[in-house]
Amino acid sequence: MEPGASDATAGKYCITTVKENKQEALALLEQTSTMKRLFGFEKEDISSWHRLVCLLNRPTDPASLGIFRFLFGMLMALDITQERGLSHLDYKYLDGAPVCRFPLFNFLKPLPMDWMFFVYFVMFLGAVGIMLGCFYRLACLMFISSYWYVFFLDKTTWNNHSYLYGLIGFQLTLMDANRYWSLDGLRNPRKRNAHVPLWNYTVLRTQIFIVYFIAGVKKLDADWVEGYSMKYLAHHWLFDPFKLILPVELINLMVVHGGGLILDLTAGYLLFFDATRPVAFFFVSYFHCMNSQLFSIGMFSYTMLATSPLFCYPDWPRRFFGRFPEFLQPILPFVSPALIPSSSCVYPKPPSGSGEQQEEAHAAPKPTTPRLKHKFRAIFTILYIMEQFFLPYSHFLTAFTINVNTDSEPKQTSAQTFGRGIAGLKGKLRQTSLWSRRWKDHGDMLKQYATCLSENLPRFNISDPEIYFDIWVSINDRFQQRIFDPRVDLVKADWSPFRPNSWLMPLLVDLSPWRTKFEEIEGSLDNQTEVVFIADFPGLYLENFVSEDLGNTSVQVLEGLVNVEIVDEKKNYSLQPGEKMQIPAGAYHKVYTVSEGPSCYMYIYVNTTEAELQRNFTKLSELQEKVRNGTETEPLPPELQPLITGLDDQDSDHSVIDPVVRLFLKRQKRMQEVKKRREASMVERFQRFASKKYYSIRRGFLMTAIALRNLAVGLPPLEQLTREVAYANMKEPETETNQDERLKDEVGHGEL
Repeated sequence: MEPGASDATAGKYCITTVKENKQEALALLEQTSTMKRLFGFEKEDISSWHRLVCLLNRPTDPASLGIFRFLFGMLMALDITQERGLSHLDYKYLDGAPVCRFPLFNFLKPLPMDWMFFVYFVMFLGAVGIMLGCFYRLACLMFISSYWYVFFLDKTTWNNHSYLYGLIGFQLTLMDANRYWSLDGLRNPRKRNAHVPLWNYTVLRTQIFIVYFIAGVKKLDADWVEGYSMKYLAHHWLFDPFKLILPVELINLMVVHGGGLILDLTAGYLLFFDATRPVAFFFVSYFHCMNSQLFSIGMFSYTMLATSPLFCYPDWPRRFFGRFPEFLQPILPFVSPALIPSSSCVYPKPPSGSGEQQEEAHAAPKPTTPRLKHKFRAIFTILYIMEQFFLPYSHFLTAFTINVNTDSEPKQTSAQTFGRGIAGLKGKLRQTSLWSRRWKDHGDMLKQYATCLSENLPRFNISDPEIYFDIWVSINDRFQQRIFDPRVDLVKADWSPFRPNSWLMPLLVDLSPWRTKFEEIEGSLDNQTEVVFIADFPGLYLENFVSEDLGNTSVQVLEGLVNVEIVDEKKNYSLQPGEKMQIPAGAYHKVYTVSEGPSCYMYIYVNTTEAELQRNFTKLSELQEKVRNGTETEPLPPELQPLITGLDDQDSDHSVIDPVVRLFLKRQKRMQEVKKRREASMVERFQRFASKKYYSIRRGFLMTAIALRNLAVGLPPLEQLTREVAYANMKEPETETNQDERLKDEVGHGEL
């Protein structure tokens, strides 16, 4: 037979085989029930405990789980140097410094500095071991033990996704995720390409479903639905395409809040079903890519992107990587569907049949019955899923809630005072060195801080101190209000997570409708006039100081009754709703709430110093433009010469230069740098991003190497250690030259 005829015959055979396979697939699909097609199991599979155990331990392809293991380990290794803080660990855990910390349990203390680097090194090795599937169980234990220790060590860094990382690490410890594309599989043929039980996928898929769905349920509050929680996001450049068809107000309400709510509530369902999965992939990927640019949340967006393929069929990597060229196959994940049995699974009895079906049955794994370990894993799966659904609503067990995602608190002020009963000494405290300011929002951390201060103040000859906090916040554009009772000494105050604490002040949600009125009031003011809205509780007063920079300051009552005391004049003025009075600048005053319910009032003021500065900036800008285009014929005085020559580093602080001119030129230089960065090409932006990450990661690893060396052989001479740390701190030249140029050089609004 001729070669051409042979090829043609082979082609006909292939076409016939494909047609037969399609017919068999269609026939099988017709025989499959609707429930099987939608959920992957029959109703009978959950009709009894025995069948449920068999279902949860059903043999499943390990491919998708192995790819997720690799991606999760890689992202965690990157996260350790970033959000976990390896690159700045020595700044976070200052050795021997009197720093107040906020662990979950008060007995938890950070280890000495070099040992903290060792803990992070163990965490990093664990993450890399998870990624490579190398000594997998040990790597998982190394990762989660060090991760949860660091997690519990500092409550101020807690958030939803850092909690999720620890949960996924715990889950992977119990799973067989090293059965595909792992070094363990290369070392042990029994693990390579072996089945994994279905519960491995069930737990991970349910965990991700809960992340989306509970986030959506939490958004079903009035603040989110009415568009107050994240209203500032609508002005971000990422929403510019929407601005072509919608005003900013509708983008905020419909896209930011409405879109986020709908996506979170539906993403888990859409990812689960075959028909809706492509649509879910598009919107979920778009959502997480936007979040990676909107928020500083480390690897969370990329981790969530890595979880999406878990909802696909478990063998998707074989089909995906099977399309790559053959010469790449040795370094890519397996594409062969030849799976081997695993003792972790329960194998059903093969279906009876004749001919070819009998031959397949002989090749299939021998049927097994559920053992104790299979039943235990089924119980764990059910209990774990129930616990994860229950945990977000377990607040009735504790009298306080930990808000790991505070929506927005744009205005916040605080004061700490101490008093010593014996000598009658009173004063205000500066904040001690703290890594985070989130302690001010949580009663448990405030109690820890007060206890820490009381233990440190005796070093300054202050014994038996009484510490009071007066902290004001504005949550989601509400009134500024107190969140803790300023009359309670926090050193002696009772605290328990299992009972209400009287010194925690309630959020004045009944005053939320005032927010629409705030917008009307702010819209009626000119650009130079500022307003601050205050709400206070009966029997309390606000002590305030009006800076001399603030002119024409007045207080106006919106609701309730107040008495205003001018401290220096020793005079009191009673104000009712609608009444207002001028407040003298450069002096203290007190506003007492004397009504039975909360009082509401507002300060209206003009920052006269800033307004004058802006007028001077405008004049200097006009003068500079006239000099450049030649319309200014008069020579400039020496103090204005820098408008032409620029501000050199040598004479930037010279007394001959007018300070307003110096400030104007610094601001102008900063604005030019910001404009240059915004108009940079994608290549320049990527180079800047890569350089920043490189120097950050570089510092983390060099400081870790120094710490490990110190633990192994002891500390070197001080001069050598100084040189090594200086080398680790090296940054790119552009960063060093620009690091002192900050927008703080410009004069901002003074606090009222």
